[in-house]
Amino acid sequence: MTPQTADGKVLWHFTMSLDGFVAGPGHGMDWMAGATFRPGLVDEYVATTGAVLGGRDGWDAFPDAESVYGGAFRGPVFVLTHHPEDAAPADRVTFLDCDPAEAVRIALDAAGGRNVEVLSPTIGRQLLALGLVDEIDLHVVPVLLGDGIRLYDNPGGTPVCLRRLGSDDPAAAVDVRFRPAPPAG
Repeated sequence: MTPQTADGKVLWHFTMSLDGFVAGPGHGMDWMAGATFRPGLVDEYVATTGAVLGGRDGWDAFPDAESVYGGAFRGPVFVLTHHPEDAAPADRVTFLDCDPAEAVRIALDAAGGRNVEVLSPTIGRQLLALGLVDEIDLHVVPVLLGDGIRLYDNPGGTPVCLRRLGSDDPAAAVDVRFRPAPPAG
């Protein structure tokens, strides 16, 4: 896979289970324990990310800007919420009560030419519908959760066609093949 670049883009970025969940029930993330990522991946995203845009549900589950990329990310974090008045203040965190397009504009300004990472399924879906997502970057972990928070949940909506980057055939399916393994631990 081609490394991420800092091009001032809006990047909807998640680690996801094979069945499409980005968090377990209650925003649980324990399913990621033991996942192996390619060397340098976190450093790549820390270097190319200028700001993070998330939602209130995720923030309330993990209210710590110091935890973004294990504390390596030191830039601004924006949390889009309808109720900023009841959010506890936090260093480097700005609570926004505006429409998603305005939140992206604010985050892009703060990102200083680097990328804005969208770390919210709900906000990502809204930005995708507005045509404001430049790339979707997923890291698929070989686990089936069966329940939790989906990356893209839009019942009754129309399919969104995507083009695969870095391929001779950008419409080609991605082939993955796994074998059931005993539970970890």
